[in-house]
Amino acid sequence: MSIPALTAYRRITVKIGSALLVDRNKGLREAWLEALVEDIARLAASGTDVLVVSSGAIALGRTVLGLERRRLPLEEAQAAASVGQIALSSAWAKEFGRQGLVSGQVLVTLGDTEERRRYLNARATISTLLKMKAVPIINENDTVATSEIRYGDNDRLAARVATMMGSDLLILLSDIDGLYTAPPARDAGATFIPVVDAITPEIEAMAGDAASELSRGGMRTKLDAGKIATAAGTAMVIASGHTMHPLRAIEEGGRATLFKPSGTPVRAYKTWIAGQLEPAGAIGVDQGALHALAAGKSLLPAGVKSVSGRFSRGDTVAILGPDGREAGRGLVAYDAEDARKIAGLKTSAIADVLGYEARAAMVHRDDLVLAVPVRRGETVKAEE
Repeated sequence: MSIPALTAYRRITVKIGSALLVDRNKGLREAWLEALVEDIARLAASGTDVLVVSSGAIALGRTVLGLERRRLPLEEAQAAASVGQIALSSAWAKEFGRQGLVSGQVLVTLGDTEERRRYLNARATISTLLKMKAVPIINENDTVATSEIRYGDNDRLAARVATMMGSDLLILLSDIDGLYTAPPARDAGATFIPVVDAITPEIEAMAGDAASELSRGGMRTKLDAGKIATAAGTAMVIASGHTMHPLRAIEEGGRATLFKPSGTPVRAYKTWIAGQLEPAGAIGVDQGALHALAAGKSLLPAGVKSVSGRFSRGDTVAILGPDGREAGRGLVAYDAEDARKIAGLKTSAIADVLGYEARAAMVHRDDLVLAVPVRRGETVKAEE
């Protein structure tokens, strides 16, 4: 099975390994970065959203600081990241600028994708960058992350970002060109696996460890990333980055392993919204708003008729139809007090009432799960 043309995907998250971006002795691999950015610019021109999860801040910082080849203690790694993040973000901005594109740096920690309020903030920022046709460059915030809370590698971070942002495809560019039955550097008889239908215990047993001190990842963490991504309906590709124009090489048939998405994807955060949390409050909507939600729209304040309960931004609220029955649940974008103030108002009036620029949606469509389908002319009746 060949990998489809990358332009066929609506949104792609690309993860870049440290060893690809940084030479131990010379620092940043500028020519390689330029070629990669050309690939991304081509995809962007075709209409595909591209997000980049970029390793390399610590690796680049340690070369700038002249730190020897060894595993760094946490405080030295954080210092190296502080130096490296400036140089790395500057390099990305320079290369995208040559292609007429803008890039934006987003630094995250584990809590930013695990805690509801911070998750909403992180996703809103990245979504806005994409709407503005800027390329988000995302990295773990190594300057403040501690050994207890950090992801430990950017493979899993990339998978979290890909699922959070609804990417169709996650590409892990690495120092290996795919999955083998055993680590090929240790076993000359290892066989390449072009397609993985599902990540089984047998597949996991084939994983090895990280290849160098520049990288915290390895095939094991790539398979962990694959489990996160494919379970949420995101396909994943592992491919070598040791070539100029690595994304183009994938499309031209270069060796890579495709991990198929689950046939019954579970959007973890939507399952969490729908069934695992008791709503902290309720928002009553009119029939027009209900039909808009059924059509895939977000819930705007104009369609809100009532607000009840004490909740904070990011809490789960029940969406009630005109008959008072629960039509769905979602993560609310406002505290209860502010939600009451703007209920029934047009979007243009929100800032005047609240005194600050706020989000247009009361509940964004990506944070909404309807209990039952709604067709025009019908009244929603969710199950008791």
